[in-house]
Amino acid sequence: MDIQKAMLDPTSIFCSPNEVLGEAALTLQEKKEILRRWEYDARELQVAEAENMGGGPPDMLDAVLTALHTLDAPIDLKHPAPTKQD
Repeated sequence: MDIQKAMLDPTSIFCSPNEVLGEAALTLQEKKEILRRWEYDARELQVAEAENMGGGPPDMLDAVLTALHTLDAPIDLKHPAPTKQD
């Protein structure tokens, strides 16, 4: 598995956040980083859809947040998600 690619574009390697959780080759920190990136991408997609620029992959935000919660990952306040106002 290309971990660097997974960290840049999780959906290019994994079909679901649960696959990240189940990947034995990843450390806990790597899983969190991959899921954080997936969260960011999912939030960007929501903003695009709110601006009628949809057409991307299905919304995975709830599944990503659930996976992060499973890993006891705290809320990332250093890297806020994009908003329509940004």
